[in-house]
Formats: sequence, structure tokens, C-alpha cells
Amino acid sequence: MSFPKNETQQEVITAWRNYIDGLEKSMNQLDEDIKEASQIAGTCTDEWCTATEHVIDELNHSLFSISEPRFANPDDTKRLKALKRRVYDLYANYRDVYKQMS
Repeated sequence: MSFPKNETQQEVITAWRNYIDGLEKSMNQLDEDIKEASQIAGTCTDEWCTATEHVIDELNHSLFSISEPRFANPDDTKRLKALKRRVYDLYANYRDVYKQMS
């Protein structure tokens, strides 16, 4: 039994949006952690810095390796582009904290 095209496309877009939601939630949490670290002296220990850099790298890889469904609407495309720009902002904020601690 096969799914009609519209139902299949809806399933794919729903799963894709859930994945994007998870990435965005992770970025929000990381952004809060970096802001908190910028206010606390000595936070950027080697362990914290290494872990934070790995998380940023993983988010970056995840965002730039996503295959956007061809039937995604323009709002989905804008959201993905905004998240890709935001991951660079997160890295810049992290580097500022890292420089403060060095």
C-alpha cells in the first residue's frame, strides 16, 4: 500500500520542521550558556571551551548538511538561512568569551 503524494510530502516536511526545531532549541540553549559565561570570570576552562566549540561545530555541520525539501515553503527556506547565519554569530560570541578568559 503506498501513500498518496501529498501525505508523504506532509510527513517529510513535518519531520524536517521538527529537526529544525530541535536545532533551534539547541542554539537557544547554547546562546544562553555563552551569555552566562561572558558574565562569569574563569568559566572558559579548557573543558568548557572544548565542549562548546564541539557543539558549535556539530550545529554548523548539521545546518549546512541539511537537504531542504524541494516542496518546502519560502518561510522554511528563510528560517534555515537565518539559523545558518546565527550559528556564525554564536561562534563569534564564543570567541569573544574565549578571548576574555585568555
